[in-house]
Amino acid sequence: MKNFIISLFTVLLIISCKNEPQQVVKIEGKLLPINQEIESVKEIEDFIEPYKQKVATEMNTVLTYTAINLVRTDGSLESTLGNLMADLCYQRANPVFNSRTNKNIDFALFNYGGIRAGITKGDVKMEHAFNLMPFENSLVVVELTADKIKELVTYLIENKKAHPLSKHINLAITKTGYSLKINNKPLENNATYFVLTSDYLQNGGDNMTFFKDPVSIINLDYKFRNAIIDYFKETDTLKTNLDGRFRLEN
Repeated sequence: MKNFIISLFTVLLIISCKNEPQQVVKIEGKLLPINQEIESVKEIEDFIEPYKQKVATEMNTVLTYTAINLVRTDGSLESTLGNLMADLCYQRANPVFNSRTNKNIDFALFNYGGIRAGITKGDVKMEHAFNLMPFENSLVVVELTADKIKELVTYLIENKKAHPLSKHINLAITKTGYSLKINNKPLENNATYFVLTSDYLQNGGDNMTFFKDPVSIINLDYKFRNAIIDYFKETDTLKTNLDGRFRLEN
């Protein structure tokens, strides 16, 4: 009888201690505004300070120089900054692409909205590169058919913005339509073309849907911003101009 009572007590104890499944009944959120009423914590500030100083030093590092202000608004269908961005990305990316494929990129195209800041005349610092391209976009090369290139041209003409377009393109809007040359050659209907762009645009960003579903795609594993920084570091003075690569002919 004693053993029975002990066994019964043990079973009841186990049952009473059994964890019941927990369910979330309600989730509440509260907005905590950051303002002057919030006091800083000295221990945290002391911990962060060395890293803050290191970042500030790196951001103030001079990479190159520009004799003119570089902006995206100094031309109607092209700009000094857009031309520079497209050309420098081509220059940095083509050797990488060529080493993998034994082929060359035909031209580069990016979007007007991707230029996030201008560069004022004078020293060009690391900070300018981060302001110019604050996103973590990567460079990719897409192989497009001639029909896709025609869609690309139609987009540029209808959009009427100074999208960064490399010097390998010569596009003129005419009274009867347009004239196009890629690397000084007319478009070949049976050919495919390798176009450098960003992974964001390749996925249809900024309505550039012609980049989707290409014949082939190669991710260069090269950040857009890193290409800018690398070019700035190897260039003593930035040189670019408005050369009529995309223009309206009367």
